[in-house]
Amino acid sequence: MRQWTVDAFAAGPFKGNPACVVEPFAAWPDAGWMQALAMENNQAETAFLLKTDDPARFGLRWFTPTVEVPLCGHATLASGHVLAAELGLDVPAVTFDTRSGPLVVSRQGEGYQMDFPADPTRQIAVPAGMAEVLGAEVLELWVGRMMAAVLADEATVRGLQPDIPRLETVATEAGDDRGNLIVCATADPGGSCDVISRFFAPGSGINEDPATGSAHCLLSPLFSQKLGRARLKFHQAYPGRGGDIEAEHLGDRVLLSGRAVTVLDGRLRL
Repeated sequence: MRQWTVDAFAAGPFKGNPACVVEPFAAWPDAGWMQALAMENNQAETAFLLKTDDPARFGLRWFTPTVEVPLCGHATLASGHVLAAELGLDVPAVTFDTRSGPLVVSRQGEGYQMDFPADPTRQIAVPAGMAEVLGAEVLELWVGRMMAAVLADEATVRGLQPDIPRLETVATEAGDDRGNLIVCATADPGGSCDVISRFFAPGSGINEDPATGSAHCLLSPLFSQKLGRARLKFHQAYPGRGGDIEAEHLGDRVLLSGRAVTVLDGRLRL
C-alpha cells in the first residue's frame, strides 16, 4: 500500500501545508485504524480515499493526529494532486464525496481549483481574555463554522506568540466548539497578497496549521465584503513556511486555487 506526502498550497517543496494521502481503498478501513495511521504520520491531516464505480469520483475522509474532521482544504488539494500526478488519473475534474458534501477539484494551469462551501459569519463580542492570550487587540470577532479574529495589521498577525493552552479555552468559550481560531488582517499595500492570516488549532491537535483551505471558506466572503472584490489573494503566514491561496467568493460557494508538490513517495508495510 502506497502513501504520498504532498506540500499543498505551495509552488515548491517545504512550503505550504504537508498532507499524507493513502492509496485509494476498495472499502473503508476501520476508523480506529485510520486514526492510528494519522497519529503515526503526525501531519496536520492524513487523507483516505475510497474507490467508486466512477473513475472520476472518490470518497474522502480526513484525520488529524487526534480527530476526524468534517472539512479540510489542503488535504483535498493533495488528494487531487496524487490522483492526477502520481496515479495518472486523466480527467479534467474529480469529485470527492465527504461529510461536507461533494467537493470538486479541477486542473487549473500548473495548479488546481477546488469548489468548496462558503462559511457565512456573524459578528460577536470579543470575550474577556482573548486579547491577553493572543498578545494583541482584537478589532472584530466573526463566527460561522469556524471563528476569525480581525487584527490591526499584517505585522501584528505575523508577530503573534499566543498562549496556546489558554487560547483553546477562550476560543471554545467564545463560540468555536473545537477551540480553534483564525487570526487575520488586511495585508500591507504593495505586497503580493490582499489578506494575511494564521490559524491556531489546538482543539484539533495542531498548535498552528501552515496553510488551511477550509479557513478561507470563511475568510473569502468576509474580506470580499470588506475589500469590495470577489477574487482575492491570501497568504497564511506560518513562521518559516507559509502558504498561498487564491479565493473567489461566489454566493454560497468559494473557489480555492493553489499548487501542490509531492515530496515523499512511500510504502506502508501494513
